[in-house]
This record gives sequence, structure tokens and C-alpha cells, in this order.
Amino acid sequence: MTTHERRPSGGVRLSVPVERYELKCGASLLVSPRPGAPVTALELHLKGGPSLDPAGKEGTAYLTSALLAQGTEKWSEEELAAQLEPMGAQIIGSASGLAARVEGKEWKSLASILTEMILKPTFPADRVKLQKQRLQHRLLVERENPQAQARLGFRRLIYGDHWMGRAAYGSLETVPKINARTLRAHHKRAWVSNRATIAVCGDVEGPAVKRLFDRLLKGWEPGTLLKPRKPKFPKRGVRVASHPAERRQAHLFLGHLGIRRSDPDYPALVVLDHVLGTGPGFTNRIARRLRDQLGLAYTVHASISSSAGISPGVFTAYIGTSPENVETAIAGFLGEMERIQTEPVEEAELDLVKGYLIGSFPMGYERAARRASYLIASRIHGFPDDYLETLPRAFGEVTPADIQRVAKKHLHPRACCLSASGPVKSSVLKAALRS
Repeated sequence: MTTHERRPSGGVRLSVPVERYELKCGASLLVSPRPGAPVTALELHLKGGPSLDPAGKEGTAYLTSALLAQGTEKWSEEELAAQLEPMGAQIIGSASGLAARVEGKEWKSLASILTEMILKPTFPADRVKLQKQRLQHRLLVERENPQAQARLGFRRLIYGDHWMGRAAYGSLETVPKINARTLRAHHKRAWVSNRATIAVCGDVEGPAVKRLFDRLLKGWEPGTLLKPRKPKFPKRGVRVASHPAERRQAHLFLGHLGIRRSDPDYPALVVLDHVLGTGPGFTNRIARRLRDQLGLAYTVHASISSSAGISPGVFTAYIGTSPENVETAIAGFLGEMERIQTEPVEEAELDLVKGYLIGSFPMGYERAARRASYLIASRIHGFPDDYLETLPRAFGEVTPADIQRVAKKHLHPRACCLSASGPVKSSVLKAALRS
């Protein structure tokens, strides 16, 4: 059991205590007591997620989580909803687990419902059919959405046939092949205690949370531990995908394979992102150039650090612009990537970025749900106990030389993939990348 309090640079106090336990069933439990908090957040993370989807039935992990609230051995969907609504509670599924929140002091009731969903879902055939219909409708809408198609095409260019190159919720080809039997088999195989981490943040006491979950999760099958697998992705290089659509706007996603969260350059790359493409307008070169000066679009951004995970993320630059501005936009992206590699950032610009980044850092941890997610991330990535102190300090120590060094190392303007939708041609995109 460990508790820590942190004070980021700038003197703003940030306290995220954490108490660590191992439940009798084999799951890990992380508790962050916050006396007097009006909301309690609970989050369950399961290792594996969409990587465990059966071949040809991608979307299984996503549908499994989505259907946990559609009926259990104890309660029907309507009965579950009738319990959650008066508590002001909400439960949301993802391909990697569940996230829940509740107002007031009803966290024990929410935990009882959550564990019933974890252990004893029934996957009623009529609900499976309905959920599949909803998902297929979403996929049909996305197929007609140029921005969504360009985004998916971009991930395929970066990750190839790896599961990270696909949508976690499957496709129009795979979802129809999933049935209740598929979901039950996946739940039995993947929803096991040895792969689970539970985080609870709110007006709770750690020992009481542990006692409750030990009782509620008694008998949860441990399953087998997942063996780490080294991912295989396509090598960096110029690759292009176009998705023709008769629209008045073109959507461009440009970039390449990025970094892991464990990369020692991560703090410097967060600062670089805020200089290059994710900071507010006054500290964001790409937005200032392409949006404010050239008037190419309102929405434009770029980042390499935001997608970093256990596996490498993606450097992504995005803009929605008029078809006649496509080549100008691509040249703008590549030009700013090269400029930050070759021209040192001025101290005044860097100080402005670091001041904003460090000053806003504590605000990201005000909500209980965000704190619970942080506890999960700290477990996944093995953050040290003083991480919330050392990270903003590392931001503050980044120099112009550091920015130039990590830009040269991690940005590859001459080895970018480009996915575009709208009235654009592949030949134009290839020529723009090589110009």
C-alpha cells in the first residue's frame, strides 16, 4: 500500500493518493481516497482488449463490453437501468473494460452492479441482434463520412495488418459474423481476474473497498496471463491512400509511426507538440501558419506524444481544407516539421509553451474519472510514485537544444504516410509528399 502527494512546478498542489492491493481473486485494486468528493469513479481495465478478437470477427471485444449492461443472470437490462438512474450512475463499456461513475455515497451499490455485469452477463440473443444493428448503422454512417474513412485509411498505412490498424469496433464485414456464442466464448476467455486492474477514486476508504471487492468477486476465474508479443509494423516510408468523395472539403491525415510511452524523450516531445501543433493558438506553429496566416482551415493540429502507449503511437497531423489548398497544406505540414528540426526554438516561445503546459497540468486531474484513469495508466506503464512531480519538472527543464534534438530523432518529414478523402488524386498526394 502506497500513498503519495505531489506538487508540480509552479507551486500548484496536486494530490493523487493511491493505495495498492491484490484481491483474493487475483485482480489488482488501486484506490485513491478523496474525502468529501461528490463523485466516485470506478474503472476496470483488462489486458488484451481488441488484440484478442477472433480472426474475421473483429469487434468482438467491443461488443462484449457493450452488451454487459444488456442483461445478467440476476437483472434484465430494464432492471439494471432502473437501479442506475436514481443513483445518478453511469456505466460505459470499451474494448478494454468498463468505466463507471456515481454521485454521492452510492459507490457500494454501483460496485455490486458492476461486478454482476463482469461475472454473470447473459448476452440475450435479442439484445445482441439489436446492438449489432446499432453498430452496423454506425459503420454505414462512417462509410459515408470522408473524415472517418481518411482516418481509418491512415491507421492502415501506419500499422498495416496489425490489429492497431483497424477500428476496435470492427467493420461491416466482420460484425455480422459475431453472435451470442462468440461473445460468451470471448467473455470466458478474456474476462479473467489475472488480467484485470480495478481503480476506484472518490470518498472511499481503501480497506473497505478491498473487503467489498473481495466478497463480490469471489470465484472470479483467474484465467491465464498474457504473454508479451513484439508487434510487427510496416517500416516508415512514403505511402498514400486516397478515398474519393464528391465533397467540398478534403480531409488530410499525414504522419508516421511514433513513440512508446516509455520513451525517455516523452517529456520533451510533449513540449515539442505544444510548440508545433497542439498548444493554444498563441503557441501552436502549425495552427498559426495554416489557419491564421494562410486561412486554409479552422481545424488543424499535430501531435506525436498523445497516442503513445505500450506499443508505438502515431505522429499525426490533420487538416480539413478546400481541395485547391491540399498541396499548400501538405507543404505547410512538412515545412513546419523541418523548421523545428533545423531552427532552434526561441527562448521566449519555449517559455510561453512551458508556462502554459505546467500551469494547466493540475487541471487534468480534477475529475474523479480522470484520476481513476491515471491510476490505470500508472499500473500499465509502471510510473514511479513521484511521477506527477517529476513529469512537470521535466517539462520545465526542456531546452531549445532538446527540442531540436528530439525533432531530428522522432520526426520524419520525408518518410510520411498520407491518407486523404474528398476530390483528391493519389498522384497529387504523392507529388506533394516528394516535392
